[in-house]
Amino acid sequence: MTEEKIPLLILCGPTASGKTGWALRLAKHFPLEIVSADSRQVYRQMDIGTAKATAAEQAAVKHHLIDLIDPDQQFSVAEFVELARPLVEGIHQRGKLACVVGGTGLYIRALTSGLAPLPGSEPEVRDRLHRQAEQQGREALYRRLQQVDPLAANAIHPHNLVRIVRALEVFETSGKRISEFHAEHQFAETPFRTLQLAWDHPRQTLYERIAQRSKQMLDSGLVEETRGLRARYGDELKALQTLGYREVLKYLRGECGHEKMLSDIQLYTRHYAKRQLTWFRKQPEIIWVDSSWESGRVLRSIEKFYIHT
Repeated sequence: MTEEKIPLLILCGPTASGKTGWALRLAKHFPLEIVSADSRQVYRQMDIGTAKATAAEQAAVKHHLIDLIDPDQQFSVAEFVELARPLVEGIHQRGKLACVVGGTGLYIRALTSGLAPLPGSEPEVRDRLHRQAEQQGREALYRRLQQVDPLAANAIHPHNLVRIVRALEVFETSGKRISEFHAEHQFAETPFRTLQLAWDHPRQTLYERIAQRSKQMLDSGLVEETRGLRARYGDELKALQTLGYREVLKYLRGECGHEKMLSDIQLYTRHYAKRQLTWFRKQPEIIWVDSSWESGRVLRSIEKFYIHT
C-alpha cells in the first residue's frame, strides 16, 4: 500500500493577477498557511517593489519564506526546495493546508516535481564566463549557448546572464547539455498531491491591473525604498537590477523623469507577465480559472481536493 501524498494547493500565474488576495480570501474558508514562491520576496528590505503581503495580511494568515536573507546575499531554487518541502510537511502535520502562492514558475515546478541532478558549480569556470560577458557582452555568451544547446537557449531570456552562465558551465564541465539533464529527469518526482490554479484574466484586464499596481507601488514609496537600498548597498546591487527597482534607479540617477519611470515599469512588467504566461501555459497541471466564475465553484473544487484521502 502506497503512502498517501500530502495535499498542496498552488495559486500561480503572472504578476498582478491577484494571487495574494485570492489566497487571503480562501483562508477564510480553509485552514491555510501560505508558502511564498517568489524569488524576490525572500529579500528583506524589499517590500513594496516585490508586492509582499502587508504586515496586517501576514498577521491574519501565516506566511512562510518571506524576508529570509539580505539583498546582497544569494538564494537558489535548490535552497527554496530545501526549505519549502519540510515546511509543507509541517503544515500538513499541524492539520492545515499548505498553499503555495507565487509567480516564480521554476520554484513551483522544482518543489512539486524535483530538480534535475546537475553537476556541481565550478567557480573557476563560472568566473571565466562572467569575465567573458564583461569583455564581450552577454550577447556573445548567449550566441554561444544557442550554438551548443539551442533548446536551453530557447528557454532562457537573452538578458538572464545567471542562467546563461550556468548552462554553459554545465556544458563545459560535463560535456553534456543542460537541456539533456532536464529531459532525462523530466521533473518526474511527485512528492505531493497538487491542485494548481491560476486566474485567467483577459489580457487587457491584466494590463490594466499592472498599470494600476505600478502606480500604487510608486505612491506607496517605491522610490524611497530604492533610495534606501542604494544608499546601503550601492548601484551595482544585483537585486536593484530587477523589475521596478532598476527603473527607479535610473530616475534617482537623473536619467529619466517620473512619467518615464512609471511608463517603463508598466511596460517591462507587461513583458514579464507575457513570459510568465508562456511558462505557465506550458504546465498541463494548471487549471485556468475564468475570473467570472462564481467563487462557490472554486471553493467546491478546493474542498473536494482537500478532504480527499
